[in-house]
Amino acid sequence: MANILVIEDNPANMKLAVLILESHGHIAISAENAIDGIQQAKERLPDLILMDIQLPDMDGLEATQLLKQDPNTKDIPVFAMTAFAMRGDEERILNAGCDGYIKKPIQYKHFLETITMALHASRPE
Repeated sequence: MANILVIEDNPANMKLAVLILESHGHIAISAENAIDGIQQAKERLPDLILMDIQLPDMDGLEATQLLKQDPNTKDIPVFAMTAFAMRGDEERILNAGCDGYIKKPIQYKHFLETITMALHASRPE
């Protein structure tokens, strides 16, 4: 079981991500924008952050950079959730400090595999 912060402004995407996470025993923390997400990350120190790239108040990559600059949150893995999967986007996402990305629309099996892999990599047994 892990605490996973989902920063996503689309209600349908948020609902799906939370449903999948909670159905597999994780605790989902929700934030609808980057400012709230950054605050939640600092207060709750989740095991993993799922960051939408297109947020209304701040770009998700900019928010990731702020989290990675903070000594208290810099080691929390951040996975971008994006519909952008064009050539060069993966490099841009990783250069911004994300540890990986999940393509939208969310595909159940791939989503869970990525979460499991990210959690295992961040806290090896």
